[in-house]
Amino acid sequence: MAGAATAGAPATTTRRSPAERADTAAWLAVAAGTLGAFMATLDISIVNSALPTIQGEIGASGTEGAWIATAYLVSEIVIIPMAAWLERMLGLRTFLLIAAGLFTAFSVVCGLSTSLGMMVFGRIGQGFTGGAMIPTAQVIIAQRLPRSQQPIGIAAFGATAILGPVLGPLIGGWLTENISWHYAFFLNLPICAILVALLLVGLPHEKAKLHLIREADWKGIAGLALGLGGLTVFLEDGQREQWFDSGLIRAMFAVMLVGFGLLFWGQATARRPIIKLKLLLDRQFGSVALMGVVLGIVLYGTSYAIPQFLASVADYNALQSGKVVLLSGVPSLFMMAIVPILLRRVDIRLAVAAGLAIMGGAALMDANLTIASAGDDFTASQLMRGVGQIAAMLFLSQAVVRSVPPEDAGDASGLFNAVRNLGGSFALAGISILQDQRMWFHSRRMEETLPANSVAVQDYVGGLSQQLGTPSVGIRLLGQQIQGQALVMTYNDIFWIMGVGTLAVLPLVLFLKPLPKDAEPAMVH
Repeated sequence: MAGAATAGAPATTTRRSPAERADTAAWLAVAAGTLGAFMATLDISIVNSALPTIQGEIGASGTEGAWIATAYLVSEIVIIPMAAWLERMLGLRTFLLIAAGLFTAFSVVCGLSTSLGMMVFGRIGQGFTGGAMIPTAQVIIAQRLPRSQQPIGIAAFGATAILGPVLGPLIGGWLTENISWHYAFFLNLPICAILVALLLVGLPHEKAKLHLIREADWKGIAGLALGLGGLTVFLEDGQREQWFDSGLIRAMFAVMLVGFGLLFWGQATARRPIIKLKLLLDRQFGSVALMGVVLGIVLYGTSYAIPQFLASVADYNALQSGKVVLLSGVPSLFMMAIVPILLRRVDIRLAVAAGLAIMGGAALMDANLTIASAGDDFTASQLMRGVGQIAAMLFLSQAVVRSVPPEDAGDASGLFNAVRNLGGSFALAGISILQDQRMWFHSRRMEETLPANSVAVQDYVGGLSQQLGTPSVGIRLLGQQIQGQALVMTYNDIFWIMGVGTLAVLPLVLFLKPLPKDAEPAMVH
């Protein structure tokens, strides 16, 4: 069961010859696939800028709020490798209609949520169904368009993959500030209605092949879900629950071990494993996968951390935070226009190294924040990040399918998508852990430098109390200042770790091989 890629797409629809031109139905199908992928990628980040507001209304703490973003990413990891098999079994149109319908239902659940549990349940459902619509968009382009017109479809899909995550915080922020955060999820209802109409007109019905259920790697499917689910809970809640002192954490650790055991059992026994882990043993693809993990950490980590910093330190509202996040999409869109030239003219090793170096440098720029920092302080780093991410993503995507035999291209695509999303999940869990640990660390260090018997400290607190007219207010205000400074230092640590981690994988580009001359661009989400 491979992730869908051009090289790995099942031939459920007759391909067109290069001389043919796509008809209206084919373009409607491409529009449907692109719209579905846009909606799915949009919802990855649409909650980021609105998260402080959502957390307040559903009663979730800052660290618990990370679950709202993580749940979507982890669910995508599970479903993307299954997409090609589900498409073969149900038929492309039926599969997408089911996915769109369920995505709408889970979006309503999210929009109506009144508790963290209800929201996480809805986000898990959104991830499963939305993740299915991303690789199938590429299948539609490969099957419904002739080779001469596929670059148009590839460009549309590429713009979708870039616009979705960067527009998400802006749209979510605007809806939160002008209407309500609930409509960040209700927005999917009219989009899904249009999507269903396009699918019904643009794609032919195919007979289901339910006998393929027997071919599924059920051990691998169960193992992937249990392993990643257990690992996510273990990382997200471990710090808060004092790790193995908690029965929940011990249980999740056991679930994780059982899950990964089932996954490896499926690798050894299934005719077609859900995800072909042995590809990681290849030196070139293993290097690509590791860089993909780091890419996911930086992409999802920065898009999550920046709105949180602006909301908690600079007192930005959701819309203001969304505008800052949007900056990274501006250079990405301009660079998409020169994608064919870049692929033909620039050495893949140089391009990936430059992309990662720029992203690492941008993260290190953000590691020098102060209590007075605001959105303007992220302008240069966000623009740099946009340039770096398009260079790194574009060329790593090409390296994915070029580093394995053609028959493994689909599996490689699914595995690369999985590890990149896994990197994003690690980033969100790591940010939660760092927020707890480093906040405490920095607060204690600052308190140690301010002894209560110090004349300077007593004069400062006394001055504050005199200005405000209440003795206790001065002490409380000093405590708030310490917490504010500790929070800024914590975010500096987070950005520093992401920056150094990105630069640390740069030597892996030496394992990449140049792309073949005049090779057609490969489609990988």
